[in-house]
Amino acid sequence: MPASLEFRKVTKTYISSHLGRTRSSRGIVDLEWEVPEGESFGLLGLNGSGKTTTFKLALGLLRPTSGEVRILGRAPADAVAMAEVGFLPELPYFYPFLTPRESLRFYGRLSGLPERELPERIARTLSAVGLSEHGDRRLGEFSKGMVQRVGLAQAVLHDPRLIVLDEPVSGLDPLAIREFRELLGVLRGRGKTLVVSSHSISELEKLCDRVGILKDGRLARVIAQKEWEAAPEGLEGLFVESVR
Repeated sequence: MPASLEFRKVTKTYISSHLGRTRSSRGIVDLEWEVPEGESFGLLGLNGSGKTTTFKLALGLLRPTSGEVRILGRAPADAVAMAEVGFLPELPYFYPFLTPRESLRFYGRLSGLPERELPERIARTLSAVGLSEHGDRRLGEFSKGMVQRVGLAQAVLHDPRLIVLDEPVSGLDPLAIREFRELLGVLRGRGKTLVVSSHSISELEKLCDRVGILKDGRLARVIAQKEWEAAPEGLEGLFVESVR
């Protein structure tokens, strides 16, 4: 079985020009990284460490300068591969005049789901994220936590095998964080592969089997759950040690 997500010596170089001068900077350098199917993997790093570049490469939004990215054994540009990927951005945006049900119908059509399946699938997904009673309210009335739930609903509507989440609990209150963590736990229990980027070390400790530390565009270290559980200062101490 191929890995859910694989980076093979991936480097991404950005080229910019100003007043006739060309400059280059590297987003990530020789990144070797593999996420087995069914694993929950966290990405942790300081600002500018390469997390955003890594996610864009994984989602096919950028092409590597060198190296290779594979999703379930296929290139990110492969439509079959991308049909198995769900993505929740840090700040999901939905048309405020639509309802969750209407928004999910739109995304379901974009995903190519059969029209006859959409009503039942949408109802099931709204129930899974705790929005059954709010499916016909305007999204403009929703709190950030509720919008985040709709974001997760659109990410899992097509039942993908790999779900990529960028700062999924950013800006949520403590109760919303706990509820959202429980939703992700349900997905883990169903065998989904989760790749999570977050600045919240405590949340990654609760969600992930392993955590990768990015530093200056390189994967400085991969830490397994048993390692941070055995460390005196937990994952936070290992992270600080890795990025200093």
